[in-house]
Amino acid sequence: MAGIDEARQFIPLRIAVLTVSDTRKLADDKSGTTLVERLEKAGHALADRKIVTDDVRKIRAQVKKWIADKKIDVVISTGGTGFTGRDVTPEAVEPLFEKKMDGFATMFLLVSERKIGTSAIQTRATAGVAKSTYIFCLPGSPGACKDAWDDILVHQLDYRYRPCNFVEILPRLDEHLRRAKARGATA
Repeated sequence: MAGIDEARQFIPLRIAVLTVSDTRKLADDKSGTTLVERLEKAGHALADRKIVTDDVRKIRAQVKKWIADKKIDVVISTGGTGFTGRDVTPEAVEPLFEKKMDGFATMFLLVSERKIGTSAIQTRATAGVAKSTYIFCLPGSPGACKDAWDDILVHQLDYRYRPCNFVEILPRLDEHLRRAKARGATA
């Protein structure tokens, strides 16, 4: 049965939040604020927060900086996942993935469909893993961020959640790299 195992200790993660928008500033970034409030309420730490414009190079540069930082466990972006000409977050971030998390997109679509019906088909939410960092790219609406956090991420980013969660496998995300070095590889 899925749920919280109170016998396990909560492990706080360090999460960076990126808002992708040509128009938002920190003062009116409702989606970013929604994510920050929820992750902190859950017991996690905000590692960093930035706003970048809808530009592939700028988005990719910021995400690359965070995935290179060993102190950041998770990156969550909001914005740029739709179909307009300026929506380029998946194009910027997916090439960084070592492993794409197809199940996240499917799960987000299911959650969204219950809330907004067939309009959910307009999302290109995506997720993956890069350099031992989880990356989640969400739509730019506060409602979508709320739904993604409340119905998916709050559970999967909680070590106590059973039967399984992302936190318990976090230390093993780079085992393929460590294993090669242990055999004397120079890579």
